[in-house]
Amino acid sequence: MGALIVIGALVSLFSLIGRAIAAHPVLSTFVIVTVIGLTVYLVVLRHRARKRDAQKRWELEVVRSQEIARYHAMGATEFEQALAFLCARDGCSNASATGRAGDLGADVVAYTPDGRKVVLQAKRYIPTSKVTGPDLQRFGGTCFTVHQAGVAAVVTTSTFTKQAREYAGQMGIRLFDSHALAAWASRTGPAPWH
Repeated sequence: MGALIVIGALVSLFSLIGRAIAAHPVLSTFVIVTVIGLTVYLVVLRHRARKRDAQKRWELEVVRSQEIARYHAMGATEFEQALAFLCARDGCSNASATGRAGDLGADVVAYTPDGRKVVLQAKRYIPTSKVTGPDLQRFGGTCFTVHQAGVAAVVTTSTFTKQAREYAGQMGIRLFDSHALAAWASRTGPAPWH
């Protein structure tokens, strides 16, 4: 029933437009040209907005890829110090690189502006080496119980295996892969405690 009403209304509208064109050809031509012009204008604006958005995404990817390249060039200690710097830069207090033999996975410790203890494990891996489930399990066994983390995260220059992601999800450990690290470092993405 509703569809018949809509169809009837459209037929009436087109009939009215047809009579208006017949009665006022100059005015009707002006209206048609205006409508076509506005449509073209809106299509061009939309195309430009999409192109501008694509350009911004590309520029963001360039910034992030340059950022992650810096971290790949660092040694393990330098990488941990860089993560401590990022924590301090983003408002954490007492941010320090604590990584050493026997640190039980706490490479960086800091305190968020709202007082939560952040414990980061740094995994500076080449892009083809993924952080594994056993890596996460070792960290998961100490981050909350031994280190008393309010926020526990593993930050890598690589990615995580499926098993690592599943374990982290079960344990509440946050994962920062190379893309998330690059976004954090370039201020285009969140820090691990957000």
